Amino acid sequence: MRKLTYGAAIREAHKHLLATDPRVFLIGQGLWSPWYAGGSLDSIEKEFGKDRVIDSPISENAVTGMAVGAAIAGMRPIVFHPRMDFLALACDALVNQASNWNSLFGTSVPLTVRAVINRGGEQGPQHSQSLHSWFLHTPGWKVVMPSTPADAMGLLIAAVQDPSPVMYIDDRWLYAVEGTVPDEPVATPIGQAATTHVGQDVTIIANSWMSHQALQAATELDALGISAEVIDLRTLKPWDRGAVLASVMRTRRALVVDGGWITGGASAEIAAVIAREAFHTLRAPVERIALPDQPAPSSRKDEALYYPSVQTIIDRVTYMLAARKYFSGRAA
Repeated sequence: MRKLTYGAAIREAHKHLLATDPRVFLIGQGLWSPWYAGGSLDSIEKEFGKDRVIDSPISENAVTGMAVGAAIAGMRPIVFHPRMDFLALACDALVNQASNWNSLFGTSVPLTVRAVINRGGEQGPQHSQSLHSWFLHTPGWKVVMPSTPADAMGLLIAAVQDPSPVMYIDDRWLYAVEGTVPDEPVATPIGQAATTHVGQDVTIIANSWMSHQALQAATELDALGISAEVIDLRTLKPWDRGAVLASVMRTRRALVVDGGWITGGASAEIAAVIAREAFHTLRAPVERIALPDQPAPSSRKDEALYYPSVQTIIDRVTYMLAARKYFSGRAA
């Protein structure tokens, strides 16, 4: 094993894919800029050439549509969208073409769309949106959201190897996070969650940046005598129902934490399944933490209130357990 940042792990995955599969190519905005996307693209074009690492104009629909055609023709394109917000400009190619092609014609579309969540930093509502639930809702797509360097590497490899369209979503708040990764790049299976903290009192289900917030909250809850289990989903579609339900049926309480909007979002889907499948084991209603139903603010002061924090999770867990007196981490 070796240590890499999240951004560097993505770069290593790109290099591995380009070196081992001649069908792979990258296209998108800013691919030749070394400072872009946490160093995840630094100088790749110098090693593999500008015919395989193609820095495109700002034309999301044209670039994505071209990549869909290339995937249908047998290539393995990775389309880079440096701001997820502007996937809206490519939705015809993504929703009408890539997602439906296999059902219409029986031809696979091995397309990987790498979309970056850029929220925060006073960027305002048009540069801070987490739109993953759009593609969770759209048939034909798989959606992965790695939170660690190892999964950032492994899930990108798995996405490109998959015959289906895969939305690979990374988060700029994670680029500097360090972690261990394998010496030799390997795929992380799509659809398998990871338990990052074992507990008995409540299950916290999270993804991407919020998985880190949940893990830190669980550590601080330990000091309060509350034992929280944390499940990092890693994949949102298909999400690991088996792992989530097994944990919730044991802890009997569930809190779903998501970085998207609360209404109609990923947290709503996961909470609905838990409420139905684990109903008879629950000791409390399923709780959710997500963004409020309003556009992202443009000031740091308002952002501090808008985005969920570690303390938000701690407060909600303690609220869930308030009906019972807790001593030494166990219900009275």
